[in-house]
Amino acid sequence: MTPTERDTLREKLIKDRQALPDRLERAVQLQQVLRSWLVSRKESTIGAYWPIKGEFDPLPALFRWSEGGPEGSPRRIGLPVTDRETESLRFHVWFPGCPMELDAHDIPKPKDTDVFQPAILVLPCVGYGPGGVRLGYGGGFYDQTVAALKPRPLTVGVGYAHGFLPLLRARPDEEPLDVMITEEGVMFSRV
Repeated sequence: MTPTERDTLREKLIKDRQALPDRLERAVQLQQVLRSWLVSRKESTIGAYWPIKGEFDPLPALFRWSEGGPEGSPRRIGLPVTDRETESLRFHVWFPGCPMELDAHDIPKPKDTDVFQPAILVLPCVGYGPGGVRLGYGGGFYDQTVAALKPRPLTVGVGYAHGFLPLLRARPDEEPLDVMITEEGVMFSRV
């Protein structure tokens, strides 16, 4: 698939997602699936994203997860802040009501909170394909970030089932997701 074809597909999927008449119901179902999946996880840090363009909002499920950590071992959620020098993402602690500011793309990000490396990275998916292939917005920030983080975090794609693309294949520079979750359940898992 050429870059132009990917761009056209992205635009169509974003419009389709924003037009889903039952998007709220799908979001509620996806919250439940994500919360259920998180119950068995031992990791204590998750990097996520601020939802834009009709994306699924993982933050309510993640906040519920953060409240269930063992005594003396807090669970942390982080949102991305772009490192302009490396064009990768750093994750700053987020919690409801924390100080926020807009980034260069007018997306809210935490202001003056601690930086940490997530053990799990929850990634928004415009679309997804077999074997954990993810179609994002095309900037490559998440791919660069995942490649740079040592140890590599567990990557979990979240998105609505309408975005399944059976013929989507990864480009050579793209890492497949470890897990893909939709409102219909866990669609793919290598863990």
